[in-house]
Amino acid sequence: MFKGSMPALVTPFKDGAVDFETLKRLVDWHIEQGSHGLVPVGTTGESPTLSHSEHEAVVQCVVQAVDGRIPVIAGAGSNNTDEAIRFITFAERVGADAALVVTPYYNKQTQAGLYAHFKAVHDCCNLPIIIYNIPGRSAVDMSPVTMGELSKLPRIVGVKDATGDLDRVCSQRLTCGPDFLQISGEDATAHGFNAQGGVGCISVTANVAPKLCAELQEATLAGDYAKALSIQDRPMPLHHAIFAEPGLCGAKYGMSRLGLCAEDVRLPLMPLTAETRERVDFGLRHAGLLN
Repeated sequence: MFKGSMPALVTPFKDGAVDFETLKRLVDWHIEQGSHGLVPVGTTGESPTLSHSEHEAVVQCVVQAVDGRIPVIAGAGSNNTDEAIRFITFAERVGADAALVVTPYYNKQTQAGLYAHFKAVHDCCNLPIIIYNIPGRSAVDMSPVTMGELSKLPRIVGVKDATGDLDRVCSQRLTCGPDFLQISGEDATAHGFNAQGGVGCISVTANVAPKLCAELQEATLAGDYAKALSIQDRPMPLHHAIFAEPGLCGAKYGMSRLGLCAEDVRLPLMPLTAETRERVDFGLRHAGLLN
């Protein structure tokens, strides 16, 4: 059910507030462009700077706008287990299809602490859970062994892996089994990730280039890696440009160039520098998205 290209949705702002009308339009646009699922209020959705009420309102808005057309995987992570439970039970109540739960950041808990956190979140609801492992942001790396133990729980169904380590996919196949959903969290290696056993990408670049990202994923899932590689060549400069500064800033700027939403972000994030804007513009042109 959770495969292919799944944009990690930005949260559009207008005059400092969440722009719900633009958010609804983005949902329709992503579905028209072929996205296979949507992931609101992850890091790319600026979850660290949304209030709890804003977080929940964005999830509810996206679920209602999607209206069952594609899966919605709601961001529900926190470094506070009780807060993660609040977010995931809300996501279940409003009809999300699954939850994305990040490894608790800043605490630097042990592997036993990671297991206990995810076990508590798992036990509080009936939603499928995708673990989000991103050691570069959370300062903790869930080991394949811990992942394997968690995969034995019936509703821990997969991982968004943002380690950038393609060997990790193979290691996790051994500990979690081939049916455990391994989803890339890194756009530039999505092609290779699927070749190792992955089934999709929760993507930042797909905010800007959803059709290209969906076509690449469909080619890999059909086993046509030569076609996928030819598609991957087009957005590669865009991947690099978007992540030259915090990825959501690059994504929002790219979207603003395409007339999709404003580039506004909340502090402590900042608008892109002039140099990175030029790089994103070049990436958009190379991908065939901008004249």
